[in-house]
Amino acid sequence: MQEKGQEGTVLVIGASGKTGRRVTDRLIARGRRVRPVSRSTDPRFDWQDESTWAPALDGIEAAYITYFPDLALPGAAETVKSFVHLAVERGVLRLVLLSGRGEAGAQKAERYLQESGAEWTVVRCAFFNQNFDENFADSVRNGVIAMPAGDTAEPFVDADDIADVVAASLTDDRHIGEIYELTGPRLLTIAETADELGAAIGREVRYIPVNSEDFGAELAAHGMPEQDATHLAELLAEVLDGRGAHLSDGVQRALGRAPRDFADYARDTGAAGAWDLGEGGQ
Repeated sequence: MQEKGQEGTVLVIGASGKTGRRVTDRLIARGRRVRPVSRSTDPRFDWQDESTWAPALDGIEAAYITYFPDLALPGAAETVKSFVHLAVERGVLRLVLLSGRGEAGAQKAERYLQESGAEWTVVRCAFFNQNFDENFADSVRNGVIAMPAGDTAEPFVDADDIADVVAASLTDDRHIGEIYELTGPRLLTIAETADELGAAIGREVRYIPVNSEDFGAELAAHGMPEQDATHLAELLAEVLDGRGAHLSDGVQRALGRAPRDFADYARDTGAAGAWDLGEGGQ
């Protein structure tokens, strides 16, 4: 394995997110200097405030780019393009982008990365396993998962696999110029994931299909800005329309091992208490 720039600092955008915090931990374990940033860190990083970008990039050699709330939303790719241009201008040598699986906005952002002049790696990801304990934990606890997914199958991917691929891409020259499409080892419908989750926690978990409008209203009711909630609900319904119902070998190609199965995620996460009921729960 050839590693490069051991003295350089790595910027991790979205450091409190599902993949960001895991990537940070892995880089630190490798002995790398890391600058994890978000809207609550010092230096602060906010995609909607360009004045925060340059301080975050000061002295950075490589960067992991995650866009919040989603790379496929209108204008996201152009924002990423502006950031990538600034990063290269300030001497960043390597960029790793967390991307989607075929959304038009995500593909535009990928092209901007590839045309930047920096060393690059694109990591395309399916629906995260960890959405069920970090976004929809209450739904699992309550035994009802309501989503605009119909009966489409999805190759759910584990955030730990994503973080392993990203950390390798940031530190190992073998991954320069690669596009890794990451999935789990099998296709599951949301109804089947509900069954897997129920088996893991010993309680029934049901899937109820809803339309994107109702799902967006639910997101907004939990504090997401209404416009973002509407866009994300529409995006989720779009990407869960069957276009992603195929497996890819990105984890195997990048890491030389098989990806983690959803059943293993559900068992381990359930055993850790993620979906335990509070006092008085049934």
